[in-house]
Amino acid sequence: MDYKKIFVHFMVRSGALTFGEFTLKSGRKSPYFINTGKYNTAAQISALGDFYAACINGNIPPEEYDMLYGPAYKGIPLVVSGASALFRNYNIDKPFAFNRKEAKDHGEGGLLVGYAPKNGDRVLIIEDVMTSGRSIRESFPILKAAADIKLKYELISVDRMERGTGGKSAVQEIEDEFGLKVFSIVNILDVIKYLHNQPVDGTVYIDDKIKSRIESGLAY
Repeated sequence: MDYKKIFVHFMVRSGALTFGEFTLKSGRKSPYFINTGKYNTAAQISALGDFYAACINGNIPPEEYDMLYGPAYKGIPLVVSGASALFRNYNIDKPFAFNRKEAKDHGEGGLLVGYAPKNGDRVLIIEDVMTSGRSIRESFPILKAAADIKLKYELISVDRMERGTGGKSAVQEIEDEFGLKVFSIVNILDVIKYLHNQPVDGTVYIDDKIKSRIESGLAY
């Protein structure tokens, strides 16, 4: 079975990809929702790490980044499982960090947990999805306050391919604004390709009506 198809079916079966009426963080309405918080078993988070690691290994040479970073809260298990799978599957040992929502004023203090960035470090951010780019805009000053880092790459599970604040997609806007490259395990066109009128365990999740609604919100 196609690698991307395996991942799309994995999301559906895990309950991480659902269809209905949803209001996104950006305020937009959407006929589908992706919630990596639904991965709640050891088997699921281990498999998810394998998908992230495979995408990283297939697209980004290890010498091109120095650390992995996961924005709290959903990015925390993603960066841990992804970093673990990189080492387990490809013998790539990279340090990782994630942030607290509030700075710790005792002990070691600060906002970051895990690896302490150094000046010049090139960062690979691991997230679930990107709708407006809000998360990376919040992450950048946190990382910059710790060291003079460079945001080099971002990896998301699904590229929704929706419009940002202007005429470009949210992904294109983030790439232009921060000078980084965004990769995704799949994009929404892959999801449509493998679910449109194609049942998973006897259920059709994307019919013609839902397909039309999804496509109406795409930036390209």
